[in-house]
Amino acid sequence: MSDSKVRIIDCTLRDGEQAPGVAFCRDEKLAIAQALSNAGVPELECGIASMGSAESEDIRSIGALGLPVRLTGWSRAHDSDIDATALCGLDSIHIAIPTSTIQLDSIGKTQAWAMREMQRIVLYAKQRFAYVSVGAQDATRSLPAFVEEFVAAAGDAGAHRVRIADTVGIWNPLQTAAAFCRLQAFKGKAMLEFHGHNDLGMATANSIAAIQAGAESVGSTVTGIGERAGNAALEQIAMAMQYSMGVVSGIDCRSLLSLCQLVSTAARRAIPPSQPVIGDAIFLHESGIHCRSLLKDRQSFEPFSASELGQLTPEFVIGRHSGSECVLQVLSRLGIQTTRNVAREMLPAIRQRSVVKKSSLTHEELLHIFQCTLGELGGDLEQGANVV
Repeated sequence: MSDSKVRIIDCTLRDGEQAPGVAFCRDEKLAIAQALSNAGVPELECGIASMGSAESEDIRSIGALGLPVRLTGWSRAHDSDIDATALCGLDSIHIAIPTSTIQLDSIGKTQAWAMREMQRIVLYAKQRFAYVSVGAQDATRSLPAFVEEFVAAAGDAGAHRVRIADTVGIWNPLQTAAAFCRLQAFKGKAMLEFHGHNDLGMATANSIAAIQAGAESVGSTVTGIGERAGNAALEQIAMAMQYSMGVVSGIDCRSLLSLCQLVSTAARRAIPPSQPVIGDAIFLHESGIHCRSLLKDRQSFEPFSASELGQLTPEFVIGRHSGSECVLQVLSRLGIQTTRNVAREMLPAIRQRSVVKKSSLTHEELLHIFQCTLGELGGDLEQGANVV
């Protein structure tokens, strides 16, 4: 397994907070920034200075933490935005410029304007910042030839990085890979970044495809929080790089769960139980066929272990699809050793109860069924099992 040269950029404090109804207070922003740094994230897009004095002070407060990360401010292609970001003490800026006809038309501009303004604003920003990133906003709905021209011109103007933004999440992984392979010939000395949104559920897959096709950076947010359906999820990208690509992302995976819980709490958005990487249910198993194999080797039905995320391995769930081996294992954890025949006789009652309540059984319900089954078999606790 090789080490990654790809830079994962976290945009939780900017793009993530743009999710409707989400508003982080300063203490929450500071805690999130510190947690991201602790997790090994190398760059944080930390805010939009042009939003006003409160946002600017938040950005300055993040800078005052002295984190060993690059702090980048987000900006429109306005001189006033550039100036406001510089006053926050940042040495890195990202400037977004729409490149699709639909977005340019919406603000009364043309492709010629976008090209001229990009070249001008990059030169203006380079006088104030050590690192300048420029973004082709809505690149995935732009004419491919214009995006190629934009990337080449940005590199010639001295931009350090060019962001290819799938602003409304319409690309698929094949399109993403093909585009990044093609854009390699136009980037010059600039690095390429992919910034994916999740409107069709492909943001993480598109990010991985971009990396495989040569993207040096990918944008992300913790838990995938963001506008509409959100962004590519940082935790998913980090784990997919490791387990799908065989590349170590540089992110401390054991810190991902606590990081995601911190952001979830601050955003007041619960993490779905089956959310990849961080959901409460992703290491729970009920199926008898699966549990039988899992008892021998957890890798049989798990791509990575709970311990790799700093979690304890949960016990099996008893429900409609459970088999006798699973029942025996859970009873054993409860201190009861019984026979396979008793466990097998318990299954009809377990399945009936699970269907009625439409969920798995509690330990108390399982023990009640165990006692009832012993009674039906004409035995008692001493005859049917040993308490340990």
